[in-house]
Parts: sequence; C-alpha cells; structure tokens
Amino acid sequence: MNTPNESPFSSILSPQKAAMFENRLMKVFKHKYKIAKKQNITCWRVYDHDLPEFPFCIDLYEDKVYLAEYQRRHQMTEEQHTEWLEACVALISKYLGIANENIYIKERKRKANRNDQYEKTGNTKQYFTVTENGLKFLVNLTDYLDTGLFLDHRITRQMVRNEAGGKRVLNLFAYTGSFSVYAAAGKAASVTTIDLSKTYLQWAQDNFSINRLKNANAFHFIHADVKPYLKTLPPNSFDLVIMDPPTFSNSKRMKDILDIQRDHVELLNDVLTALPTGGKIYFSTNFTRFVIDKDNIRAAAIKDITRATTPFDFEGKLKRWCYLIVK
Repeated sequence: MNTPNESPFSSILSPQKAAMFENRLMKVFKHKYKIAKKQNITCWRVYDHDLPEFPFCIDLYEDKVYLAEYQRRHQMTEEQHTEWLEACVALISKYLGIANENIYIKERKRKANRNDQYEKTGNTKQYFTVTENGLKFLVNLTDYLDTGLFLDHRITRQMVRNEAGGKRVLNLFAYTGSFSVYAAAGKAASVTTIDLSKTYLQWAQDNFSINRLKNANAFHFIHADVKPYLKTLPPNSFDLVIMDPPTFSNSKRMKDILDIQRDHVELLNDVLTALPTGGKIYFSTNFTRFVIDKDNIRAAAIKDITRATTPFDFEGKLKRWCYLIVK
C-alpha cells in the first residue's frame, strides 16, 4: 500500500514521469473546464495523448469518463500494465472529480477509422443520456469502439441546426443521427437519415424519441448502402446534406468497397445532382491525408471550414477535414 506521500507509480515509473502526467492533467483540465463551464458544455475532451508515455484520450460525458488507451509498444508485463493503468485511473478520478466506477476504459487501435464503429466490443447495453446545446443524446461507453456522439462535431452540428429551418435535410452515413436531431430541432421541413446499420438507425430513432421529435411524415430512417442509394435520387430532392463517411469500409452489407479518397468526387457529385442551385453539403472526413479534388467536383463553391468547426477542446489535436460545398 502506498504511503500518503508516495506516488502510486513508484513501483513502475519514475516519480518524475508520474509528476509529469499529474501536472499535465491538472493544467489541461483546469484550463478547459473554465471554457466548458462558460459555454455550458458538459461533454468535452480533456486530454488527447499530450504525453507519449501516457497515450490516452480522455473524454468527459457529464459525470462519466470515457478513457481510451491507444495501443503501443511498452516494456511492462501484463501485471505491471494493469497496475500502471489502475494508477492512472486513480489520478484521473482524483483530478476530474469522477468516481472510479464511472470511468470506462477502452483500448483503441492506433490507426482506427470510422468504419470500425460497426464492430461491437461488448454487450452491456448500458446507455446514458447526455445533453448538448439543449438536446439529448444516448451514449454507450462500453459496447462499441465509439460512444454514439462524436464530440469534435459539436460546432458543425450547431451550424446545421442554424441552417435547417424549412429545408429538406439528408444525413448520409448518419451513425446515431446526432446531425439529424439537430436538423429536426432546427425546424427542418423534413429529415432523412441513412445508415447501413440497423442498430445505429434504431439508436438514431431513440435519440429522436428522447427529444420528443415525432413526425412520421417528416422524419424518415432508411437502412441503405449510401453509394447505390445516391444513384436513385431525382434532382431537387434535398436542400441540405450532411455527409461524414468512414475513411474506408468493406462491410459485407455493402455492394462495393468504400475508399473516401478515391470515391469522394463521385459521392459528392451524386449528392449535388440531387440538390437545387444554392443547396449545401457539409462534408467531413477523418482521413488525415485527404486531398479534396476541387477541379472535378461540380460545385459553385467549396470552402474549407475545418478550423471554423474545431471546438476549443480539439484545438491542435483535430485529425479531420470539414468542407461546406455549395451547388
């Protein structure tokens, strides 16, 4: 047992490295907490691999923590690693003021991309309701590689809400439908939510239900493969489209492999065909080496809004691109 003045890391790491993590955690939490409180934000990223020796992503979901440890090579035995992780959790619990039992640990691949969201990792079926900009969302911190709410798109979602009034909105690769909820809350004329996963479509419907957004004539949930679905859309079908696809997907449920660098021009041009003049697309990708092919996209304007959609808790850490495309 550690004495009151003994670092819990002393048997595994030097006190100097332990102190580095403590100091960094205190510093970033204190700084970001003030901003989050001022902006009335209760779900935000605390820490993102700030120190190489502590390869964590720490997300706060109100009174719970989602702690993702990225895979890496280390010299610890399995027993030492368990001890090290428990000590880290104890510090996180202490400085964030979150009970140990409310810290959910997940191991993530170093190069995970969003097609991994379809892989289930557990079956606890523990869902919690969190609030963002006055809207409610169900999150699951145990069963999937992602939680159900991507915190990095907080600003983008609000942009969609502000744009949605009276518009026919299409949300492609919709995941759990958070963009759809924002569009519906923004008084969209209609919201169509498309995803390949029935699980996530049901999750999206549940998100609508907890926000009391019910209108069978205006809110549609379609189980479909996006690439062939877009080929079926007639001109002037939608006014505002959100497209946040995985970097790569070869799901057995798809008719074709999706490679966003290769396929983005075709996907975007198919969407543009379904828009009226002045129609807009919010397009995002997590592919860090992505290069948009502006010359072959049939749009009137393409604006990089990556920086404008980067929340305070992701500054300098965000590994995605975001564009506003206008027909």
